Amino acid sequence: MERVTAAHVIVTTVADYPTRREPHRQAHIDRLLRLRALRRLVGGGPAPDGRTVELFYRVEHPEEVDRLVSEDPYQRGGVWVGYAHRLFTEFVEPWDEAPPVVLDGSRRLTVVEGPVADPDLARFALIELRGQGRLVFGGTFAGGQTLAVLRAADLAQGLAWLGETGLWASAGLQARSLLHVL
Repeated sequence: MERVTAAHVIVTTVADYPTRREPHRQAHIDRLLRLRALRRLVGGGPAPDGRTVELFYRVEHPEEVDRLVSEDPYQRGGVWVGYAHRLFTEFVEPWDEAPPVVLDGSRRLTVVEGPVADPDLARFALIELRGQGRLVFGGTFAGGQTLAVLRAADLAQGLAWLGETGLWASAGLQARSLLHVL
């Protein structure tokens, strides 16, 4: 058995996502809850505008990501129109592996991405942020890129949390909102 690693998937959706997803929504959520119970899904949710969805999976083989996406009711129902994925080289797991499902858009997080000069130190900084209750989960990709899912509803606050560590240059960071569904 290969080492289990985390994968970040960003999905693009149809223009009328809120309407088109409705007939498939319960099957989609039920499937994600089953995957979470099997420790295959870490978490995720849509952007506030619904144009993208971000999901974080645990996989044993890179090609498993394609299967996870293709079997989703939203993909089969034509709600998702494309996706890209990356595998983390290091991943900081969430402490709460089963947060409640929130479907009303009230649990807003900030996703911050950007390069870091020392990925090993960044991993420790992310662990410390998790210990402070600021990081939900995150990690590093090949080439020194990082992604942190932070408990900040405000983008500037999420950027500041990484900037305070002294490991990330604020100019190289990008932040976006995510509605944390599960």
